[in-house]
This record gives sequence, C-alpha cells and structure tokens, in this order.
Amino acid sequence: MISQDEKLELIKQFGKDEQDTGSPEVQIAIFSKRISELTEHLKTHPKDHSTRRGLLKLVGKRRRLLNYLIDRDIERYRAITKQLGIRK
Repeated sequence: MISQDEKLELIKQFGKDEQDTGSPEVQIAIFSKRISELTEHLKTHPKDHSTRRGLLKLVGKRRRLLNYLIDRDIERYRAITKQLGIRK
C-alpha cells in the first residue's frame, strides 16, 4: 500500500499545487506507483488472484485517464508518459 508521505510527494511533483489531487497527472502517478508495488507483490505471490484482479482494474483506470489526456491535451499526455516511463 502506498504511504501518505509517498502520496504527498507525488502530488507535489505532478500537481499544480499541494491541494491538487484530482488532476489526471496526479491520479496517473498514484496509480502507477500502486501498479509497480502490486507487480512486485505478484512476483513473490504468483497465485494471489484477487491482487491480480485489482492490478488489472488499476491498469484499466490508468489507461482510461491516459486516453482522456490524449483527447484533451496531447502534450500533457506525452509529458506524463515520459516522466513515468509508461509505454502504450
């Protein structure tokens, strides 16, 4: 699980200010952090199917937010994918 301090750091890095928790960039960054943690968990626990389902749901949510950014502002999409190292 992502700690509160890690979440605040992501908000500072990707948000407009410290109260900006709803922008797509912040949400994508938080989802990406959780996805990487769940991926590491599944490497050591390959039969944990409920976690795998949660991981796939998170990946879908992140994908929808990325598609939203593509439609609204392609430059913001390119910037966030480059910063986070996300490939399509």
